Amino acid sequence: MNTIHVDVVSAEESIYSGEARFVALPGESGELGIYPRHTPLITRIKAGSVRIEKADGGEEFVFVAGGILEVQPDCVTVLSDTAIRGKDLDEEKANAAKALAEEALKNAKSEIDLARATSELAVLAAQLSALRKYRKK
Repeated sequence: MNTIHVDVVSAEESIYSGEARFVALPGESGELGIYPRHTPLITRIKAGSVRIEKADGGEEFVFVAGGILEVQPDCVTVLSDTAIRGKDLDEEKANAAKALAEEALKNAKSEIDLARATSELAVLAAQLSALRKYRKK
């Protein structure tokens, strides 16, 4: 069988490492699909869900809050400050954080506060979206 090695790494730990048939993830300018023997590539990714179709046919989902993707013909590496396994996503915590970010947005006193709150809100919205996708599986 034709597979590619996939590593998803956060600032704290390795989140996923294994063989896969296919990887889909949120590129900066749209969804990216990576198969074995893909052309080498380095690009930024945005917040969203990395879907890994494992060699055994199962699927693994990892939420990333943006980061860098490196593709080699036999290896895919996803580097993200924050990466959370789909099964570890917590809807209650994400909704609470989203409410705090929305409050911060309303009370922003400067351009920097506004930018920070907007960015945080975008990441949390992507996390909730990834969580809903994961729950449907």
